[in-house]
Amino acid sequence: MTTEIKVPQLPESVSDATLVAWHKQPGEAVRRDENLADLETDKVMLEVPAPTNGVLRELKVASGTVVRSGQLLAVIDEGAQVAAAAAPKAAPAAAGVKSEGKADGDAARDKLSPSVRRLVEENRLDASAIPASGRDGRLTKSDVVEFLDRPPAAAGAQTAPSAAPAQPAPAARAVRPAGARAEHRVSMTRLRQRIAQRMVEAQSTQALLTSFNEIDLAAVNELRGRYKDRFEKAHGVKLGLMSFFVKACIEALKRFPVVNAAVDGNDIVYHEFYDIGVAVSTERGLVVPIVRDADVKGFAAIEKEIAEYAQKARAGSLAIEDLTGGTFTITNGGVFGSLMSTPIVNAPQSAILGMHKIQERPMVVSGQIAVRPMMYVAITYDHRIIDGREAVQFLVTVKECLEDPGRMLLGI
Repeated sequence: MTTEIKVPQLPESVSDATLVAWHKQPGEAVRRDENLADLETDKVMLEVPAPTNGVLRELKVASGTVVRSGQLLAVIDEGAQVAAAAAPKAAPAAAGVKSEGKADGDAARDKLSPSVRRLVEENRLDASAIPASGRDGRLTKSDVVEFLDRPPAAAGAQTAPSAAPAQPAPAARAVRPAGARAEHRVSMTRLRQRIAQRMVEAQSTQALLTSFNEIDLAAVNELRGRYKDRFEKAHGVKLGLMSFFVKACIEALKRFPVVNAAVDGNDIVYHEFYDIGVAVSTERGLVVPIVRDADVKGFAAIEKEIAEYAQKARAGSLAIEDLTGGTFTITNGGVFGSLMSTPIVNAPQSAILGMHKIQERPMVVSGQIAVRPMMYVAITYDHRIIDGREAVQFLVTVKECLEDPGRMLLGI
């Protein structure tokens, strides 16, 4: 009995997807719910699970093909078994030698994100031979690019126990002549294309302007230091900075509702709810999951939700619903060392707050010079509906809330 594998129903706002990579080839056994392929939309990655156990008989669509909902992707022979000849017995391992090379290689491959896997496969590389710098030993795109740029001798060199069998060297690469300059071309991911499109649209359709201020985070740091252990023990999540900024922004949005509004034709739509987007950087690009109704959530709930979104974003498992909507966005370039920047509004929103690196600087406090943990903050806003006075006062309100965090708790 055969079973057809089709493109899952795509979300309403997504018309098509690109089949990035197959995880199984014809003749290989598949298990029910095992991921067979990765589909990339302009917002999220989707998996194509196997509906039943069996053997993959045929692939109907090649990697890189644009597909639509319901399109036939592959056929499975339900309940079939892989031919015994296709799985030769492994030679007995020598005493003390671990004979798990294939398993280790498969495990390394399974950890790859779709974009990294595609780069590895296009260049016929052994993923387990490339030094990984990502979290939990994951291989990043920069790891692969750096590996490709090495001289052939260095790229092929491996460090392994002397008793272990030699691994085949990666595909041969031409020796680069002295003084020559190399380049390689890769296709933009769907997400990167979408980011590029939205950034250009925001710049061309909105009248963007940026204002700056600086915040003394001594009070927030003191509060976090005093309660961080009890907070984590009570709620199971660390007390980070982002929840303070989310709460401070909500206080400012309540005072200046136009910053939480959006332009729709000749109308201004004032949102009476606070769905705050928190930008998260991933290997595929920047995504902005939404903390919905953040005004009615406590610090712990906000921290948990942000942590869960970050984990899902880096695993490529965010859903369309996680990214849809939002009335205001916060982005933190400080985690990468940025001291100051002008963030671009996440249209159709009308404003975005940019956080930056915390840096100790000498400041005059009560007539005395003191070293304080300072952060530059920026608000980029659509000047069509938000005046400079409102943008500046919004930023001042955020500053006041964070420099005296008790104000947020007391609602003053």
